[in-house]
Amino acid sequence: MQISEPGQRQYGDGDTSFLAAGGEAGIARLADAFYDQMERLPEAAAIRAMHPEDLSESRDKLSRFLCGWLGGPRRYREKYGPISIPAAHAHLAIGSSERDAWLLCMRRALEQQPWPQDFRDYLLRALSVPAERCRNRE
Repeated sequence: MQISEPGQRQYGDGDTSFLAAGGEAGIARLADAFYDQMERLPEAAAIRAMHPEDLSESRDKLSRFLCGWLGGPRRYREKYGPISIPAAHAHLAIGSSERDAWLLCMRRALEQQPWPQDFRDYLLRALSVPAERCRNRE
């Protein structure tokens, strides 16, 4: 985040990212947009096939995870318990193409959000870290 005023908090500092996303409602919209992209994009067919037919729980899990990951309440832990993103995805064959498809869906979902461009850019960069950590094959 570009700091325009002295003392202004940066994204990733406390709940700054959570608030910039619009709290739980904004994060839920992002999760829904993400899975909508996954269902639509031909490039995402392989990762869509890794999910159950009904994406309701997947949407809920992503929304809850992002809520805590962005500095808000730890909603994922409240409902599902602790999570290790790489361990949760270890049973799936995730290579560079699957990681890139996931990031494409997220980029497209972020483009739909009414957030400042610098926040969307920050979030995509930040999400590329756990996306890469899930990669378990070449």
